[in-house]
Amino acid sequence: MKKIISTVLFLSVCLLTSTQILSATHVVASPDGKLKVSITDQGGQLMYRVDKGNKAIIDPSILGMRFAAQHGFDADLVITESKTTSRDQTWEQPWGERRFIADKHNELWLSIQRNKPQLKFEIAVKVFNDGLGFRYQVPQQDELSEVLITEELTEFNMDENADAWWIPARKWNRYEYLYKKTKVNEIEMVHTPVTMKLTSGIHVSLHEAALLNYAGMSIEHRRGNNLVANLAPRPEGGLVMLTTPFVTPWRTIQVSDDAVGLVNSDLILNLNEPNKIGDVSWFKPGKYVGLWWHQHINERTWGHDGIHAATTEATIDMMDFAAKYGFDGVLVEGWNIGWDGDWYNNGDVFSFTETYDDFDIKDVAEYGRKVGVKLIGHHETSGNLTNYENQIDAGFTLYEKNDVAIVKTGYVADGGKLKRIDKEGIARYEFHDGQYNIGHHIRVLEKAAKHKIAINAHEPVKGTGLRRTYPNWVSREGARGQEFNAWAVPPNGPNHVSDLVYTRMLSGPMDYTAGAFDLRPSERPPVNEQMGRHDKRSRIEHTLAKELSLYVTIYSPIQMVMDLPENYEARPDAFQFIQDVPTDWSESVALSGEVGEYLVIARQDRNSSDWYLAAHTNAQTRTLTADLAFLGKNKNGVDQNSEWEAQIYRDGSKADYDTNPYDIVIERKTVTPKDSLSFNLGRSGGAVVRFVRR
Repeated sequence: MKKIISTVLFLSVCLLTSTQILSATHVVASPDGKLKVSITDQGGQLMYRVDKGNKAIIDPSILGMRFAAQHGFDADLVITESKTTSRDQTWEQPWGERRFIADKHNELWLSIQRNKPQLKFEIAVKVFNDGLGFRYQVPQQDELSEVLITEELTEFNMDENADAWWIPARKWNRYEYLYKKTKVNEIEMVHTPVTMKLTSGIHVSLHEAALLNYAGMSIEHRRGNNLVANLAPRPEGGLVMLTTPFVTPWRTIQVSDDAVGLVNSDLILNLNEPNKIGDVSWFKPGKYVGLWWHQHINERTWGHDGIHAATTEATIDMMDFAAKYGFDGVLVEGWNIGWDGDWYNNGDVFSFTETYDDFDIKDVAEYGRKVGVKLIGHHETSGNLTNYENQIDAGFTLYEKNDVAIVKTGYVADGGKLKRIDKEGIARYEFHDGQYNIGHHIRVLEKAAKHKIAINAHEPVKGTGLRRTYPNWVSREGARGQEFNAWAVPPNGPNHVSDLVYTRMLSGPMDYTAGAFDLRPSERPPVNEQMGRHDKRSRIEHTLAKELSLYVTIYSPIQMVMDLPENYEARPDAFQFIQDVPTDWSESVALSGEVGEYLVIARQDRNSSDWYLAAHTNAQTRTLTADLAFLGKNKNGVDQNSEWEAQIYRDGSKADYDTNPYDIVIERKTVTPKDSLSFNLGRSGGAVVRFVRR
């Protein structure tokens, strides 16, 4: 216990009376003793620092918050009580990157008092071997019954010369930006997770966990190494309105000696509460196709101003394709009234129960029952939260009657333009990560669970591990996905997914919508001359093998098979991998990689003994080698002599995302856990392997 917490500066006990004001430093260490968090009240201000061994991770940084109508926790503070606990347990995910999660940490709890006037709050710190989380806890007290937070003082003072990978926050396009790499002292206001490589070589990711009834935290760079929490504002003023008692989200700092240690961390999930909605066995991980890519590449439209995609006939055709190749669902966008005209700027027009005349949801559902394929629902709100909330019960009831088990929600609206109507009938406009929208997503999840519906949110609030508490929140967007490659100039580019896996993906599953087989869709002859095609510079800047690798490197329990059926049937050999790859894993381990450069990762299927190995690179050619020792690990121990058939899909010798993206080699080898495999990857190339036990 002495290694976990120590009290210095004339203090010999952990409990202090309210009259004792000697400054104290409390230290809590990780279970392996390498990571240490120190908190002090010296000078009446609460500050913390984080060290790993003799290397600084966070330099002394302020803690606290301020309120609109009361004194805040920013001065005259003294630590009055402390205690420490430890936990070492394992819990099981209903679905996920791995089945069992180890939760081993030491926790420090501090009670802090402001003396003039007397106010109380608490800080909880949990330290794991791979990082830490801390949060504020404000107990009920007469002086603080209802508070409006105007500033959270939390700082993350860091190595200003560290490399940082980030996207801007509080901008119009939400989270959908390409990542920038700069020094810490050059970053702007940024979204989390924000990932850094310190000059010491240590990798750090700043984020948050369990974002509930609060505003999302961005990180604001002020000067030098000074980074400060910046919360999304309320339209009525202030940041967060709360009634005591309350707790804030956890502020998280993931720490690793190398980049893949961040990928292998379960810290965010461990800082969330267990499942609170009960049995979710009705949700089945799987793959789906859809009437979606047709719309993005201008073959069909969401509304009637072109060739309408969401027709009964087109959906049934897609269900036949899904049934033929073993896919579980068909996503249909544009089935409901509201898509004609300027829907982007008018979310008032959407109905979530009324269909267009050429789409019969009952007939579609009945056909799906016959062929074993379910309709995947779609609710686009165009950012009108109130219009959606007023119809959500009826919408979910309609879907439940028609066997819809997954709904893709959408909140297409500029940042700061989510519309809600308050009790006085006044239109208020919210940020996607503002307090009201945080609560909106939870209300949607709770209502969906009552109808046994899972949610895949697009234009969402960022992930903070709440899929543990609400395991029907199965995936989300929250980053720049594949659709940008249909019409954006520039498209996502060869480096994008090598950035995503070490940044956005640290927050949880992403519905990236992988699987493009036509990598130049804008060069196809137009189906309709009036609709035309997008700029030819819009394209998928990956090799075909890299597109296959995304099913393993970018995790989601639901994966889209996003291209047109004819493109898959033209390449049945490569298409076989998409049919085979699962979406639910018993184990995942990132083997090697560097932020923004490459990743090699292995995952084991939860429902068989099969393993999958994937690798991809950025715009650089690269030779990557993977040790296959993971094949020797199974529930019965270690078997280093087992034989496996390796079904390999890799870049050919001339593969290059720009000049020859379709050069792919498909081959089979016999391997054992004692072997290794090497891949010569082209520019923006990839490789993926299925291992089947002989």
